[in-house]
Amino acid sequence: MTKVLIIGGGKIGQAAAFMLHQDARFEITVADQNENLLNLAKTDGLSTLSFDVQDTQQLEAALESRDMVLSACPYFLNVQIARAAKKTHTHYFDLTEDVRATGEIRQLAQGADVSFMPQCGLAPGFVSIAAYDLCKQFDRLESVRLRVGALPQFPVNRLKYNLTWSTNGLVNEYCNGCDAIVAGKRTVVQPLEGYEHLMADGIDYEAFNTSGGLASLAEVLEGKVQSLDYKTVRYPGHRDLMQFLLEDMGFIHRREQLVELLDQVLPFAPQDKVLVFITVSGEISGRFTQKVFTRTILNQEVSGKPMTAIQVTTAGSAAAVMDLHEAGKLPQKGFIRQEDVQLAELMRSHFVRFYQ
Repeated sequence: MTKVLIIGGGKIGQAAAFMLHQDARFEITVADQNENLLNLAKTDGLSTLSFDVQDTQQLEAALESRDMVLSACPYFLNVQIARAAKKTHTHYFDLTEDVRATGEIRQLAQGADVSFMPQCGLAPGFVSIAAYDLCKQFDRLESVRLRVGALPQFPVNRLKYNLTWSTNGLVNEYCNGCDAIVAGKRTVVQPLEGYEHLMADGIDYEAFNTSGGLASLAEVLEGKVQSLDYKTVRYPGHRDLMQFLLEDMGFIHRREQLVELLDQVLPFAPQDKVLVFITVSGEISGRFTQKVFTRTILNQEVSGKPMTAIQVTTAGSAAAVMDLHEAGKLPQKGFIRQEDVQLAELMRSHFVRFYQ
């Protein structure tokens, strides 16, 4: 049995723990300092552990007897957890969108006798795997566009948004530079720029640049495609209000205060949806062709437990790559990119049935 420690008992950590717990191959323990979150995990029949993740001694002791660790913590704690995983010979996975943290974890993976696979959620994560699978079907690539939205089904406030995942992660991706390929050259574009309108299922949306959603796809496709970008999908008007808060009101320099504000005023919305819209264009057998991968996933029950769409898509993707790793279908040491995962293999995992 593979012993897994999930650090972070929030919405996504809970969902990943519950999903993996349904598979007899995994023995799951949820770790957090928040007793309320640990009590929720106990109601699902999960083992729990309370400790301070910023205490290196406690962290290493918790990892010592585990085969895998999944960090479902805020992005700024991931490097510390990865460092402890290397020391305790524990395979490491996380859900971060933070580019800098991922770069540091890549450095840690050098010479390690275990594997390190950050960015295993929805975006970054699943969307890079799906996009790269489309890319491999082309003889010559022209453009690759990834559009992803995690949204309330019934928006009522002026932001037209409700909290469905990490507020720290949300603010972080609105503030940092965004990897892209423009005119064949890898570059960094500004967040909240690249504004566009789109329509899906008869509903109007907007999309704009945000950080971290590509994972390593820009690196993998550099020199092979003319344009590549990732944009977050929101209801019209959201981008302008976030730009007002971050730039005009100066919250870009006071991110912790903005996180606290959003946590206070934006309610959690259990009725949500996830939009995935990927288009790839280029040449196949001498003909200019476009291929599309699109999904709309709604909140639903998983083994009798209600979950949001962002929970099933993010936690499901992370659980699926851990499933593949446990089965020996991913490298057992060093750094693992999302593009190292075969989409056909991933889709055979029951953890990603929500994407079918």
